[in-house]
Amino acid sequence: MSSRLVRLLPAPRRLLAALLPMTLLALPLMPVPADAQDEPAVNELPLEDIQTFAEVFERIKRAYVEEVDDSTLLRNAMRGMLSELDPHSAYLDSEEFQSLRESTEGEFGGIGIEVGLEEGRLTVITPIDDTPASRAGVQARDIILAIDDTPTERLSLQEAVTLMRGEPGSEIHLTLQRSGVEAPVEVTLTREIIRTESVRSELLEPGYGYLRVSQFQNRTGDQVNDAIRQLERNAPLQGLILDLRNNPGGVLQAAVAVADAFLDSGLVVYTEGRLPDTEMRFSASRETAAPDVPLVVLINGGSASAAEIVAGALQDQRRGVIMGTESFGKGSVQQVLPLGNGEGLKLTTALYYTPNGRSIQALGIEPDVTVVRGRIEVTESSRQLREADLEGHLRSSGEPRTSSERSARLREDYQLGEALNLLKALNVLERRQG
Repeated sequence: MSSRLVRLLPAPRRLLAALLPMTLLALPLMPVPADAQDEPAVNELPLEDIQTFAEVFERIKRAYVEEVDDSTLLRNAMRGMLSELDPHSAYLDSEEFQSLRESTEGEFGGIGIEVGLEEGRLTVITPIDDTPASRAGVQARDIILAIDDTPTERLSLQEAVTLMRGEPGSEIHLTLQRSGVEAPVEVTLTREIIRTESVRSELLEPGYGYLRVSQFQNRTGDQVNDAIRQLERNAPLQGLILDLRNNPGGVLQAAVAVADAFLDSGLVVYTEGRLPDTEMRFSASRETAAPDVPLVVLINGGSASAAEIVAGALQDQRRGVIMGTESFGKGSVQQVLPLGNGEGLKLTTALYYTPNGRSIQALGIEPDVTVVRGRIEVTESSRQLREADLEGHLRSSGEPRTSSERSARLREDYQLGEALNLLKALNVLERRQG
């Protein structure tokens, strides 16, 4: 036994000698927090742990059933370091780094879902509007059990994303576990070029606008302001519904700009981390597109990150009524740090806080009014024919859509119907008080 140890130990020692200079060189790149500078133990290298790592490395090299090259082992070690921190930190190889850049630019080949790891399971955060996933009925909180024939239980988040992306026109099969459904849900999708339009608007009824923000991109704030002006083109708005359901988030500055469209002062969000440059505060400006319009904000379990920032700011400042169900609870900030070899790190560096100091992380935003997803079924005996239902009827000026179209829309989307009813009630109360 002792002779075997003698043969194994020299190689780990050589590796340890090689690792130590690299580790020491890396230390100055990460500034030490001010409150930790007087603690000598913070900067001490765990030499025994590094030696153990080197020994494990060498034992795998010598004894594993298949030969593994040094590069693969080191990259797996780096992936392990990051994946054990939290679900959103990751080591990105060159292909994954490029894939992330494509997502940020808003165009890629895929099925249109935002995913994350929840208790080690690959979980749908939200389907993106008007994509193969949303059209096929994929829902927030669905757990992806398999991608084609590949089980997801041992896949990293980046590996799963890479599998789901592919050439437009190619098919992908997902096996899903859905809450309340005993048997797995099988879905076959055809990949498309995913081009995400982040803002959509319309008049639900004269004076009552609907503003859908599906995610937060660089120009989302400008698009929201343009949409509000378009909705007010013929007459002032009596109420507005801001729909943030199934919005996975996106660019922080875009979230601040959207909240700023409804706020004329005050804090929107702040972040806190270990390093000074991760502590930021964002406030609303005086220039506001809709400072006084009665507002209902719709959220659900697919509303995450930047969507929660907007909802939290409007809730804390009492600017609107938050309606729907509890949001996802992703309140962490990730920075993408490029490495010199064309690869990168996605590293969690801070947490978001609402103006009143509430952490979003793992808690989410609780709605002021809880309304679960549902639909209204109207029996034939209760359905009455009206003038607006007649083909070829004269349209009134500013009529946004036919009565039957509105009714069908609101029956299919119970939360939206309740939001519209609440806006009408708020207007009635305001008129009585006036």
